[in-house]
Amino acid sequence: MEKNKTAVWVGIVVLVLAAAAVYYFFFWPSKTPETVEGTQPQESISAEEQGTEEILEPIEVDLNKSDELVRKLAEKLSAHPELAQWLMTDYLIRRFVAIVDLIANGDSPRRPADFIKIEEDFKIREEEGRVFLDPAGYQRYVGVAAVVMSLDAKGCATLYKRLRLPIEQAYRDMGYPEGNFDATLEKAIHKLLETPVVSDRIYLEKDVLTYHYVDPELENLSVAQKHLLRMGPDNMVVIQAKLREIAQFLGYSVPEPDTDL
Repeated sequence: MEKNKTAVWVGIVVLVLAAAAVYYFFFWPSKTPETVEGTQPQESISAEEQGTEEILEPIEVDLNKSDELVRKLAEKLSAHPELAQWLMTDYLIRRFVAIVDLIANGDSPRRPADFIKIEEDFKIREEEGRVFLDPAGYQRYVGVAAVVMSLDAKGCATLYKRLRLPIEQAYRDMGYPEGNFDATLEKAIHKLLETPVVSDRIYLEKDVLTYHYVDPELENLSVAQKHLLRMGPDNMVVIQAKLREIAQFLGYSVPEPDTDL
């Protein structure tokens, strides 16, 4: 775990916001963090509530000239001012595809998600000779969780479906000639939803230049899952709830919420 890293994940979940609006994301390590004001997780959407699937006309746009269109469409997903800042980056669809692919493969999406800035340092505490994640550090990600929670889940799913053509092109350009980015997106969302929410102290141990989790179950998580874990339980619950909601609108099967470790 290093200091001064930019927030990444997921998101989330990771970033539907930036490119095709399916994520969020993502991130690193408050006192048991204060719940994001006005962003209580919403209940799951049942199949009946989603209604019959709409037939959506795909948008045909030059991938290399798609940023302006994506910004105009994505800005309707939320009125949160931070989202507009995130959308000012370039190569939105390519970034989205890269983030999703990295998460699906268990890797860090930090580089393509570098538009999300977390200025404060990674925080740890030590008591009675034991080192653990400082809950005060979770507060750094409250703003990220607030943006994710503000997203219109159905709008995110709709925008993703309409941008399938340039998304698939970006995926093929990454070296996947057969395409099928949809399966990769579902895999990435599953990985984030399977990350355990831990409210108790998360103990660490120093290993030369970095820290590792003492709990082997946490240490065995993927790098992407560890990024999400370091956001803290309150922020995780918010982000996972939104990802679950978006996944349901996309017609994906989603795992049940994990119980606290």
